Amino acid sequence: MPDDLEKLLQDVRACRLCANLPLGPNPILQASATARIMIAGQAPGRITHGKNRPFDDPSGNRLRDWLGVTREQFYDPARFAIIPMGFCYPGTGKGGDHPPRPECAHAWRARLLAALPNIKLILAIGQYAQAWHLPQQSQLTLTERVRQTRPDQPVIALPHPSPRNGVWLKNNPWFATDILPNLKRRVMMGLT
Repeated sequence: MPDDLEKLLQDVRACRLCANLPLGPNPILQASATARIMIAGQAPGRITHGKNRPFDDPSGNRLRDWLGVTREQFYDPARFAIIPMGFCYPGTGKGGDHPPRPECAHAWRARLLAALPNIKLILAIGQYAQAWHLPQQSQLTLTERVRQTRPDQPVIALPHPSPRNGVWLKNNPWFATDILPNLKRRVMMGLT
């Protein structure tokens, strides 16, 4: 039997598995049992950690544009569950933010997914979310996973919407012309 989602969300938000992180634990996620679309991201960034709201940064602006949704739609937990692979900001290294801490996924992910019975579409953003949600494609590169995405699949692979990925977007113009229009249609279908 799935956990009661509200109690589970309280438990996740009180989690201190990663008490040794640079800015301390601050689990950030959004969910409702009625949500039909789930965004499986990496982990909150520094800006998100400070605002305590998922994707409330330039990456979120780009993601909302990709999905063709307003801020109000995006931050409506009845529509979108936002369940990153790691719930707390993992700190920064030489090449950007550290990977999401694996403790979060091991401790919480299966229980959270079981408590979200209405999810029809999962948007797996970045390699860590794709490794969890698309394990059968683990031998592919991120670019290959995104390119092979079809709008009717239950899990759609997306690159991270970070401004740091501008080079990737420039080198892969097919993403804007072939993937995004279909993604927007699928998201709109999921919201109605």
